Amino acid sequence: MSLSGQISVVIVDDHPLFRQGLRQAIETDARFELVGEADNGQVALEIIQRTQPAVAVLDVNLPGLNGLEVAAALAKTKVKTHFVVLTMLKDETAFNKAMNLGINGYVLKENAVSEILNCIAAVAQGDAYVSPSLTDFLLRRRKRADWLGLHKPGLDDLTVAERRILKRIALGHTTKEIAAELSISPRTVESHRANICDKLGLTGSNRLLQFALENRDALGQPD
Repeated sequence: MSLSGQISVVIVDDHPLFRQGLRQAIETDARFELVGEADNGQVALEIIQRTQPAVAVLDVNLPGLNGLEVAAALAKTKVKTHFVVLTMLKDETAFNKAMNLGINGYVLKENAVSEILNCIAAVAQGDAYVSPSLTDFLLRRRKRADWLGLHKPGLDDLTVAERRILKRIALGHTTKEIAAELSISPRTVESHRANICDKLGLTGSNRLLQFALENRDALGQPD
């Protein structure tokens, strides 16, 4: 939130006309304060880190770093910005990547600007907002999670720490990266990895990584 109590927003989109329309809508809505905009991912990183907006609106397809790569990079920093992703396409792979990153807002560009504004407001409050036309993606994610819980009962035996590590393995993070993120030693991470393998019945040097990557969408986002 800005000092005025408004929701501070950064827009990142490489289509000038769309960005202009969204800018005008934000500037005429008393709920929001526009604090920056960018037309590519690299500039977006700098602006978001500098302005620390409540919400950053990211187009999926951007020159250089795409919107999801920008969100992933910022997730590794201390920026507390929430993200809303805009897309032209009903792409389930991109949708799942966004959900795995913990992005709470996902809206199709074809929807009315009012829906995008409502999404920004909801996400700023910590709520989730997904375009109604994409709810089938959410249902499939839930079914995959239910299936995994049924066929891998050992997941219920994982500790909170082990679940945190498994979810980060699913995102491709290395032992060293996980240790730094969770402020624990690499040796502790390796110990947790061994325990996870024992509980899930996984053997082989790369089996845990393979399992995590195959079930990334069902495991949920890191906490």
